[in-house]
Amino acid sequence: MSPVTNDRSPTSQHLGDLARLRRVRDRIDREYAQPLDVEALARGVHMSAGHLSRQFRLAYGESPYSYLMTRRVERAMALLRRGDLSVTEVCFAVGCSSLGTFSTRFTELVGMPPSAYRREVARATAGMPSCVAKQVTRPVRNREASTPEPHIA
Repeated sequence: MSPVTNDRSPTSQHLGDLARLRRVRDRIDREYAQPLDVEALARGVHMSAGHLSRQFRLAYGESPYSYLMTRRVERAMALLRRGDLSVTEVCFAVGCSSLGTFSTRFTELVGMPPSAYRREVARATAGMPSCVAKQVTRPVRNREASTPEPHIA
């Protein structure tokens, strides 16, 4: 009889990590408005915060915090399109506790401050079905935005 070991194969460990990372991503998607931090997310899947951050970045191309803030900004965009809440109310409704941090991150992702977005989107999406407006106004990270081709004379 061979001895029983608790060692898991690298493949098994990797698949387990991927399953835990999906649970973290799903939790962020569901609970974006709650106070979430990397330590709490890591505890929820029995990983260290450092390991979670490294593995999440490898799997999804961004840190858990960046993913969370992107979800919050996407929701904020929808609330700002509705037009019935102030920027401050939207900030707190999506789970941000600092208007400054919210505005900075919103501007980084969307390319304009939330107050300017609210004004612009009201004009640009007037009469457009909300499902189309959501797709048209989806945030694009500055590094992903297409850059204009240089004009060579």
